[in-house]
Parts: sequence; structure tokens; C-alpha cells
Amino acid sequence: MDAPRFPKRWKVGAPDLIAETFSSRIWKVVREDGSPAIVKDLKPFDDVEDELRGEHFLAWRRGKGAVRLLGRDGHRMLLEYAGEISLSQIIADQDDNAATAIAAEVMTRLVSPSKHAAPPDLQPLRRRFSSLFKKAKADRAAGEKSLYVEAAEIAERLLSNPHNVRPLHGDLHHDNIMHGPRGWLAIDPKGVLGDPGFDAANMFYNPLDRDDLCLDPRRIAHMAQVFGATLGQTGPAVLDHAVAYGCLSAAWHHEDRNAVDESRELAIAAAIRRVRLSL
Repeated sequence: MDAPRFPKRWKVGAPDLIAETFSSRIWKVVREDGSPAIVKDLKPFDDVEDELRGEHFLAWRRGKGAVRLLGRDGHRMLLEYAGEISLSQIIADQDDNAATAIAAEVMTRLVSPSKHAAPPDLQPLRRRFSSLFKKAKADRAAGEKSLYVEAAEIAERLLSNPHNVRPLHGDLHHDNIMHGPRGWLAIDPKGVLGDPGFDAANMFYNPLDRDDLCLDPRRIAHMAQVFGATLGQTGPAVLDHAVAYGCLSAAWHHEDRNAVDESRELAIAAAIRRVRLSL
């Protein structure tokens, strides 16, 4: 692939393509002072607005808990280099509880107040949950009392009585928390508006290759306790968010006809539900 041309005002060079996904190309570049940075070059795709809301979230956070947005040019972002060590590596090198403690610390900074006005285009959580509500409606019409139906009822209750509506990362998990020159920082936000419990929910389903952890009731209970204390919520409330989120993710997989990942999310959501009922 030919090396891209970036805006001269960014003063970056030596682009190295380090990742490519369905939505973007990620280039590691060198700034004028010799320090590394990241360019995220978005491709045209259906959910590009999700990524642009994330850009606006980063601009609003101004580096507190998340990488700094250093520049923007259309659908390209110049980002602070977050490092190469993800939270998943901490599980391998230390243990899962250490990773959970780090995630809680990052979460604390991400939900901390800001004197700046929140971006106006953040996605309300109710809109983000539309796929779950759609699947639950179909199941009810078919006479199925599925986990989707129960999760939609939980989501409706949470959305109707939010703990503290504020801008959220929207996709916080072990591979979106990185360690670099400024310590642990979140990357790749979606830019959502709602109850902070939502930002704890995806942590229960990660890392993706560690179902032994994700299905472990002791780990589920421990994470609920830690994240509840972090966000000023009860453990059961955090678990409600986790059940609702897992079924939302499963509904997305259902729409994509990805039965394997749908089944995985539902299995973990069911495990979280069992812990929730035991509290």
C-alpha cells in the first residue's frame, strides 16, 4: 500500500500501517520532535458516525483518562500514542484482579467532571439499545420468554431511572485500555450519553479469548463490587447493566447472523444473571 499523505500542519512522517479493520486504517507516525503518534484513518462504512462521536468525546476529555486528540482532518484523526501494552497483557503477566483495579482507575478518570460543555452529538443510550428492544419485541410476539425479553425489561428500567447521566466512552474493554508514556489510557471511544454503569458492562465479557474468566461467578461478583464502588453504584446495579449490555451485543451479532458470538454473549449474560440473582 502506498504511504498516505497527511496534512502538513500535523508535521508527521514515517507512516507505518500497524492495523486495519473494517472501519479504519491505523498508522503509527513520527512527530516533528521524534515522538510517536497514531493516525486513525476512517473508511466509508455504515457506522462512521459512531467513530466521529468518539472523536468528539476525546476532544471533550482533553486527555483525562483517554488519549489526546492532537488533530483532525475530515475522517482522519491524529491521536496521542497510547503505548503497546493492553490490559489483557496484565492478566497474562500478573492476574485478573490487577487488571480490574487498573480498569477501575481509568474508569474513575473517564467519568470525572469536566468544566467544558459535553459534545452535542453523543448517542443517547436508549438509541444505542434499539437492537435489543427490537429483538425482545420479536421474541415476545413469538411467545418466547427469552433472555432478550428479560434483558430488555432490565434495560428499560435502567434507562428510565439513570444513576447519573454523563458522556461515556461506550466501548470500554481490556484491549481498549493501553499503557504508554502517560500511564493507562482508554482508546477508541464511541461517544455515548447515559448512566456510567454502561461503561463497566463490557468489561465482564472480556478478554474475548478468556471465557474461563468471563463465566467465573467469583470474577463476576468481584468485578461488580469493584466497579460499583468506582461508580458509586451497588454491585447488583452494575450486574444489571452487564446483563443488558451482553444481550444488546448478542442482538447485534444476531442481526449480523453471527450465531457463534451471539451464543457466547448470551452464555456470559446468563452467568452474570445467576450471580445477580444470588445477591
